[in-house]
Amino acid sequence: MQRKSYVASRSIFELWGHGKSAEELYSSLKSYPVEKMAPYLHSGITYKIKVHAFNKTLTQKEKIQRIDSLGFLPFEGKVKLEQPALVFGFLEDYGMDPNNIPENPVALYFGRWIANGQRDLIESYSVKKRHFIGNTSMDACLAFIMANHGKVKANDVVFDPFVGTGGLLIASAHFGAYVCGTDIDYSTVHGLGKASRRSQKWRGPDENIRANLRQYGLEKYYLDVFVSDASKPIWRKRVQFDVIITDPPYGIREATRRTGSQKEMTKTAEKGTENHITVSSKYHLSDILLDLLKFAAEYLVTGGRLVYWLPVYKPEYTEEIIPQHPCLKLISNCEQTLSSHLSRRLITMEKVKEFEDEDRNSCILDNQGLLYKSHNSFREKYFSGVTKRMAKEEKDSQK
Repeated sequence: MQRKSYVASRSIFELWGHGKSAEELYSSLKSYPVEKMAPYLHSGITYKIKVHAFNKTLTQKEKIQRIDSLGFLPFEGKVKLEQPALVFGFLEDYGMDPNNIPENPVALYFGRWIANGQRDLIESYSVKKRHFIGNTSMDACLAFIMANHGKVKANDVVFDPFVGTGGLLIASAHFGAYVCGTDIDYSTVHGLGKASRRSQKWRGPDENIRANLRQYGLEKYYLDVFVSDASKPIWRKRVQFDVIITDPPYGIREATRRTGSQKEMTKTAEKGTENHITVSSKYHLSDILLDLLKFAAEYLVTGGRLVYWLPVYKPEYTEEIIPQHPCLKLISNCEQTLSSHLSRRLITMEKVKEFEDEDRNSCILDNQGLLYKSHNSFREKYFSGVTKRMAKEEKDSQK
């Protein structure tokens, strides 16, 4: 059976009633079939009612008032606050804006608790407690969400072409998948250089991705991670992955670069004097996305999934800028807001067509048939927003 970690779900309830006001909720509960309630309300049952408010903190007095208002329900069992047989939830939703909390809830719900999600994994896999971290280590909750989107399961082979410190490999290995990856940064792959923690100057001798998986008892799922350039073809044609899950660099906290030769970088090299010393050059975000989709189209199994983050400038965002490929079908597109003008989209695609030679040169196109280049200016727009915000804060402080 496939193991799943629903870290985004707090709890699951059997819904008995709901409404936009307390009166609507009570009316909804009164119309709920008594025969469906009866098995959970008889005298032999112990129970308790928990009151949850989303985006607002209720006092204990307010919580008791909510519970007392349900006196019309035919509870015959005994209240037991510690380890009761049944738990019921009284849920109030106060919207999503913490800066504009309404006086009254926008929706109310009541139901029987079924199960909790696995949000405890967020704490047990927390980056704060991880042996080896970097400046861009993926948050544990987001890593598990990405693995869920990729439908990662036992015995899958999962690949991350921008592996960093391996946070996505850890989440995938938790499901029993075999994991591997590449990264252009030699120091990160080998756990060398300066540490990312303030209290530590240099990385220790056993700070690496393998050690991270060992920390969680997942080392048996570790295949390998090696230094490689994602823009270069290094894999044999027969290699195939079940899932490709990654967070490409945006050029904010980590540079976007690829390898080349002096000949490629300087067109002034004379014939017969080529210098093939490896150097790095800028790797534009649009090129990263193009290479990523082409790689997924060629090396994913049919039905396999590609999951990655796409940074966007919100004022210019339209669905047309989502990169496409003839071998890949867009499954989902979820937004994570970063600021008032920036966000990133969690893109999930599935391979629906076998890769053929004519697909090798397929481009990522927008509706006008042009390679979409606006992604390349994301870094400038990001720092433009930071500069404006700092200027505003300085101006406000001078008032």
